[in-house]
Amino acid sequence: MAITASLVKELRERTGAGMMECKKALTETNGDIEAAIENMRKSGQAKAAKKAGRTAADGVIVIAQADGGRRAAMVEVNCETDFVAKDDTFKSFANAVAERVLNSDAADVDALMALPLHEGEDTTIEEARQAMVSKIGENMTVRRFLRHEVQGTMASYSHGVRIGVLVDVSGGDESLGRDLAMHIAASNPICVHEDGVPAGMLAKEREIAESQARDSGKPDNIIEKMIEGRVRKYLGEVTLVGQPFVKDPDKKVGKLLQDHAAKVNAFARFEVGEGIEKKVEDFREEVMAQAAAARGD
Repeated sequence: MAITASLVKELRERTGAGMMECKKALTETNGDIEAAIENMRKSGQAKAAKKAGRTAADGVIVIAQADGGRRAAMVEVNCETDFVAKDDTFKSFANAVAERVLNSDAADVDALMALPLHEGEDTTIEEARQAMVSKIGENMTVRRFLRHEVQGTMASYSHGVRIGVLVDVSGGDESLGRDLAMHIAASNPICVHEDGVPAGMLAKEREIAESQARDSGKPDNIIEKMIEGRVRKYLGEVTLVGQPFVKDPDKKVGKLLQDHAAKVNAFARFEVGEGIEKKVEDFREEVMAQAAAARGD
């Protein structure tokens, strides 16, 4: 029986498993979707799928480098609790994923998950993830990754397992690179220079500054100066070169780079769970809501 896209789609909807796993399961059962579901339940894939809707906002950031630091990769692998994030099996999985990112050309997470977890083996990253979910009992995801071909010298810094930074620096020395990486971990700039600030963010900040300035009731010429002053302050806060250096707040990072005849070609900063809205369970409210429903309130 032909394995059609609609058949794969139906199995995905019924199990929550990945496309490649659904296609493989259907191929093994010659298109028998009920048999495929039964086999997936036996292997634990369906159990893993049931946990897929649970929020995984904890986890680790892993950095991998190769070719004497000429290539680098960084990956975020999530789980539900810090207890699992400290588990050696989970950390080993995350390290293996980082190595696959470094040594592959996968363009996105879906492509990455279809690759073998270890070179020369058949088990894919997605299959290994599902097996871990079934064994440990928490949802786990490979959320994002990047790889970088270095122009200058690559510096990196890991703040525990929760924050990872890569910095590509031309000029300076190893100490400068590490200082810059630590600064980025602490101060979280969004780009190197002002021209890297997204136009939408800058426009929004100018709009806020204008609203605040006009509330002051001052003349228009003063208001314009207030707006420009607040925009300049904002740019100093979000650009790497405009921020006060964390180890010497009297000196801007731009001046630090100038003193070392160095420049930052690029940087990246990952923090575990950033941007993920973690659901906070309130057991008392849940019980009260159930009691109200039972009473017909």
